[in-house]
Amino acid sequence: MCGRRVDRAVLSCIVTALDDITVLDLTHALAGPFASTMLGDYGAEIIKIEPPGHGDIARAWGPPFYHNESAYFVGLNRNKRSIEVDLKHPQGQELFFRLLERADVVLENFRVGTVEKLGIDYARARARHPGVIYCSISGFGQDGPYRDRAALDLVVQAESGLISVTGEPGRPGVRCGISIA
Repeated sequence: MCGRRVDRAVLSCIVTALDDITVLDLTHALAGPFASTMLGDYGAEIIKIEPPGHGDIARAWGPPFYHNESAYFVGLNRNKRSIEVDLKHPQGQELFFRLLERADVVLENFRVGTVEKLGIDYARARARHPGVIYCSISGFGQDGPYRDRAALDLVVQAESGLISVTGEPGRPGVRCGISIA
């Protein structure tokens, strides 16, 4: 309700609900980083694992930029600590498993099959850490007919029909101004 005061003790409990949880965040773009940011907002320790060199692709999305970083990226990656790890090489994979030893959750949104190719899939993670929670985010599911498609925002807007109802009459539709997927 508007104007209703929130009890600070209740708010404190909400903000610290996940204080003892550590999340390995292998996500990029929107859906995954948004999910891990929410976990961080509730107190979880988020360790964002990014590819070497350029990091998360969203670092370059803009304008606007904030201190030479994409404002989009900064907003979706608050409450996180980042580390560059090359998961395509054995040393990077071993580092992932060392980090996994102290983690409670793994969150990833690679295309279907990528974590298996990298050797960091759920079966291997569970073999090293039986209690791990492993969350795979996919716009089209893990086994459906569109499983190999990337669920980037423009694709979702087009396939959902949203673009067909935007823009000016008699002209092609346009992407919504903000990302929705």
